[in-house]
Amino acid sequence: MGKVAVCTAVVCAVAVCAAAVLVVHRRERSSGRWDKAAAILRELKDKCRTPIGKLRQVADDMAFEMHAGLASEGGSNLKMIISYVDNLPTGDEKGLFYALDLGGTNFRVLRVQLGGKDKYVAKQEFEEVSIPPHLMVGTSVALFDFIAEALKKFVDTEGEDFHLSPGRRRELGFTFSFPVKQSSIASGTLFKWTKGFSIDEAVGQDVVGELTKAMERVGLDMSVTALVNDTIGTLAGGRYYNPDVVAAVILGTGTNAAYVERAQAIPKWHGLLPKSGEMAINMEWGNFRSPHLPLTEYDQAMDVESLNPGEQLFEKTISGMYLGEIVRRVLCRMAEEATLFGDTVPPKLKIPFILRTPHMSAMHHDTSSDLRVVETKLKDILEISNTSLKTRKAIVELCDIVAIRGARLSAAGILGILKKLGRDTVTEGENMRSVIALDGGLFEHYMKFRNSMESTLKELLGKASETIVIEHSNDGSGIGAALLAASHSLYLEVEES
Repeated sequence: MGKVAVCTAVVCAVAVCAAAVLVVHRRERSSGRWDKAAAILRELKDKCRTPIGKLRQVADDMAFEMHAGLASEGGSNLKMIISYVDNLPTGDEKGLFYALDLGGTNFRVLRVQLGGKDKYVAKQEFEEVSIPPHLMVGTSVALFDFIAEALKKFVDTEGEDFHLSPGRRRELGFTFSFPVKQSSIASGTLFKWTKGFSIDEAVGQDVVGELTKAMERVGLDMSVTALVNDTIGTLAGGRYYNPDVVAAVILGTGTNAAYVERAQAIPKWHGLLPKSGEMAINMEWGNFRSPHLPLTEYDQAMDVESLNPGEQLFEKTISGMYLGEIVRRVLCRMAEEATLFGDTVPPKLKIPFILRTPHMSAMHHDTSSDLRVVETKLKDILEISNTSLKTRKAIVELCDIVAIRGARLSAAGILGILKKLGRDTVTEGENMRSVIALDGGLFEHYMKFRNSMESTLKELLGKASETIVIEHSNDGSGIGAALLAASHSLYLEVEES
């Protein structure tokens, strides 16, 4: 063999060895990367664990805080707001009623014709209106005049299918989803704006009074008979169709709960006891705190960087606003420490709240063999392409850990309400049915979350689960407000006397 051939053979051998070494290094690196990614997931799963014993402790804490919040103002991290709703709809209501649902940059106006037990909601119509940005930071008069004008235009389109009883003014239920301190069923002072609104002169004013003056200025003859928040509206909508409804829960972008309490069980209530003997309580349960909540470093970092650090901790673990963000934060760590998406962290992955809960839900529900939906979402939202099937499976597992923790904690919260009402156990011979009205996009559309919440509640309740029913109660903030206008109509006492 000549020298050239020998050299060529040696070079080839060296190249093959180098290639083999490179493959080994890649495998080792890949294996090390996966070990690290798997360790991050295992640690998260462990910290998010919600065994039944822990959930029972959370439920006990919820019931305890409910008692404390009813005893005195500021006595609990649950506000337990007295809603002044002492008459929930019965289904007997008749007549034409309006609703105004102001909850953000849009508002809705609705009208419903109620036909009593025979027809319930015989007919309804609604319209959605966008609020120009300059009115959100302008004057109180300008904002409420704009709303009143839109309401008047809507009233002017009232067709012949809608009938106002002779001798009556039109009545309105007003859903106002901003922090207010209520002093009666039809009055409440605004104590701060949220959601991009900032009109200083309106703070401390009665929002019903502001709307009433605006309606007078535009020549609209209408009375506001109920000021409510959307959770109380959901409770009203649920009770309207089902007399066994005892509580309402909203699981959407945010979360809250309301329930029907015995008026005598509210020590901080100093007025005359209502004739019904009942009072709807707006819990504001998003602010619930318990040492037994399984919080992780991701939750704590998200809380510290939020607009309201230290507040709404329960909401930050269970609601649609935050679930996708928790997933993003874990992915960020996996990208940094386990180079899950290559040597650099994808820039889009660093943007807070870019990964929304509907995206997370779509990935979590992906049943395709190659997890094509996960691949598409990563590419479209985070600009991450060429992911392996192994990576996509890890992301589905991550979504599962975060969603299931939220769902199970939601169930524990509901158990807390049932405990407070003494409806978490079954007494021999009793057949007391308790219905929980549920609304919100998270509950309605995220089926793995919903199914986990319902199965966890059954697990927690045992035999008592046979008497507890979860019902979807749609559009509490709209229809519910109109129904509360009906059940608190100014004409009821005249008719009863």
